[in-house]
Amino acid sequence: MTSLLHPSEKSSAATERSYADHARPLWQRILITRESAVVVALVAVILYASATVPFFDRPITMTYLLLDVTPILLIALPMTLIIITGEIDLSVASTLALASVLFGVLYDAGMPITVAALLALLAGLVAGCLNGFLVTVVGLPSLAVTIGTLALFRGIAVGLLGTTAITDFPDAWTDWASDRIGGGDVPQVMIPFVVLAIAFIVLLHFTPFGRGIYAIGQNETAARFSGVKVVRTKMILFALAGLVSAAAGIYYTLRYGSSRGDNANGLELQVIAAVLLGGVSIFGGRGALPGVIAGVLLIGVIASALRLADYTADVINIVTGLLLVASVASPALLAWIGRRRRPRSAATTPGD
Repeated sequence: MTSLLHPSEKSSAATERSYADHARPLWQRILITRESAVVVALVAVILYASATVPFFDRPITMTYLLLDVTPILLIALPMTLIIITGEIDLSVASTLALASVLFGVLYDAGMPITVAALLALLAGLVAGCLNGFLVTVVGLPSLAVTIGTLALFRGIAVGLLGTTAITDFPDAWTDWASDRIGGGDVPQVMIPFVVLAIAFIVLLHFTPFGRGIYAIGQNETAARFSGVKVVRTKMILFALAGLVSAAAGIYYTLRYGSSRGDNANGLELQVIAAVLLGGVSIFGGRGALPGVIAGVLLIGVIASALRLADYTADVINIVTGLLLVASVASPALLAWIGRRRRPRSAATTPGD
């Protein structure tokens, strides 16, 4: 069949991009993104704090900054994948506390510390599976489910230890949580984090499983009809969140040398703020792990600079809350500005 299009028109149609995000050149798609903006903001805050905040530019500051944000970095990895599917897990900090308490109680009861750590990880995995079961099989909203398990896991943790704390852990384990690579400035806990981050990045960005996560976030019904195993995918993600939160709980216990029921109280706010600040949409379907890692570091740098400038924890919480609100509101605000500008641009096109 002879084409009715002129050769020049066929050429134009062939080069025309039908997907809006691919209408821009490659360099713009890489550099002009929400993730790049977070990286630029991170560099700007580091430079500003180094110039204005006393002692911020010392290597020891960066060492303690990395040690402090490690639990957030760890938990942000599975949390990113969960939020991209359009779900959320508010119980991660309580799971961390539960694993921390179990780890301490079992070790204090005479169990070998390795076995105690493994059982704490198992408890985190079970907690994550419970969330996944209630969300995917029972069909309850993840927001309501994880608010309930937030209180449940925290209550169990506080109930097991009360107001007491277990602090007598082997020096070899507590030293490992704070030691540095080769005596330098980078904590050696960054090694397992980097390994885990690479695994999550490959899982999300380079596998069919990761493409299924984005598909679920875009349209769960369409993803199900396309062959994506929605229930299995979400169950795996909630289980991973529980397991990684438990690992963060063991690290938290060794880092501060204390197993307590109120460990990491409110940490879920910082994790979610960092994930959203890193460019992940709260409505699902969008986001990338490199931006999230930059978001965690940005919040950590701001908190560290404020502490060195003698601001209280309340001020740090206010700043974190403002960043969370800005992260959620900014995409909607930019979309509204785009809609306001689009008719005006269309009206001026014929006269150009």
